[in-house]
Amino acid sequence: MEGERGHDQQMTTMTAAQLRAQTDGMEPDPEVPERPRPPRQYPAAYKLRVLAEYERLDKAGKGALLRREGLYTSLISEWRKQRERGALKALGAGVRRGRPPVDPLKRDNARLRAENARLRDQLARQARVLEAQGELSALLSRLAASSADQQHLQQSSEPVAPTSETG
Repeated sequence: MEGERGHDQQMTTMTAAQLRAQTDGMEPDPEVPERPRPPRQYPAAYKLRVLAEYERLDKAGKGALLRREGLYTSLISEWRKQRERGALKALGAGVRRGRPPVDPLKRDNARLRAENARLRDQLARQARVLEAQGELSALLSRLAASSADQQHLQQSSEPVAPTSETG
């Protein structure tokens, strides 16, 4: 008995690999997400619309609205506080958040300037390559000419062996 009780109280730990090996083939519970979702963000207009609808409904209707939208009463309470502070009105006044819109002409102009600079760099590189190829060609031509001259000199300076002619 004593040994069994001690065995029950002892905890075992497993590595992730051991756990995967034991649960291999088991399907994960579809109700449990694999990763927690980041907090949802709601636009001010949505918050105001839901608040207005929520306040018009009776208790059963409020519960149905919360279920339909996937919201909690704590969110409704927080949104009411925001509305009372005027935060929702300030956000919903048409003020755009984030990066300001770019004029299409300015965007195209910047794109064309960048493309122009890229093409100028490419042209300069190609001109340097052609210049190097021309210098290499001239050098190879001089080497070929000097090699041909040396071969011609070597052939003319070799003694010609006398041949016996019988006649």
